[in-house]
Amino acid sequence: MESSAAPDATTLLIVDDDRAIRDLIARSLSAHGYHVRTAADARAMDAALAEETIDLVILDIMMPGEDGLSACRRLAHGEGPPVVLLSALGEEQDRIAGLDTGASHYLPKPCSPREILATVRAALRHRGAVEPAGRKAYSFGSGWRIDLSSHELTDSEGVLVDLTDGEFAVLRAFVERPRRVLTRELLLEVARGPDTASFDRAIDVQVSRLRRKLKAPEGEIIRTVRNEGYMFVPAVARA
Repeated sequence: MESSAAPDATTLLIVDDDRAIRDLIARSLSAHGYHVRTAADARAMDAALAEETIDLVILDIMMPGEDGLSACRRLAHGEGPPVVLLSALGEEQDRIAGLDTGASHYLPKPCSPREILATVRAALRHRGAVEPAGRKAYSFGSGWRIDLSSHELTDSEGVLVDLTDGEFAVLRAFVERPRRVLTRELLLEVARGPDTASFDRAIDVQVSRLRRKLKAPEGEIIRTVRNEGYMFVPAVARA
């Protein structure tokens, strides 16, 4: 899987033999403006590193073939990108062993997407890397503001509106493409990744929830275009 992002966005590589975990992390980080690639094992990781510049690797420890500790040690000795290790082993000695290989951070599973995001940001700051260049904020309607850097939506009074990762991804697609009809297929890919089976009803539910959260005195914000998809109605400006 490879995400779409700004051409100059920070590139992350997720290495895990569990596809569901890879895709979950990739969707979450892509929604925050990162360009994300994934690999199922150390061999695929090496191939991805040879193809393009990777700014940070999120690396599972327990994988078939070469394990994550060995792969991390190679990257550290070769002055590769910083590594965040993920592992189901969370004891103190396990964390110490992981950090001793040269990893920047060690996260025991299970960990939330927000914890992974915070750790990625910390690892990039520690290495001196920049945050994604495509990150920005937009305003629309009667005082709404969406901040792509902090993953936050606020109303006209500055009150934070809680959004799921999927809702945020769909709203981001709308504000970056205002006054254009977006198909359900495009929105589904943005929200769940290109490998997701088509399921129009899932997007209809996301849009319905967004409409409830984006109630505005000026009227509808997301318009249904019959047999085509949805359109984001208000003007959008850089905030």
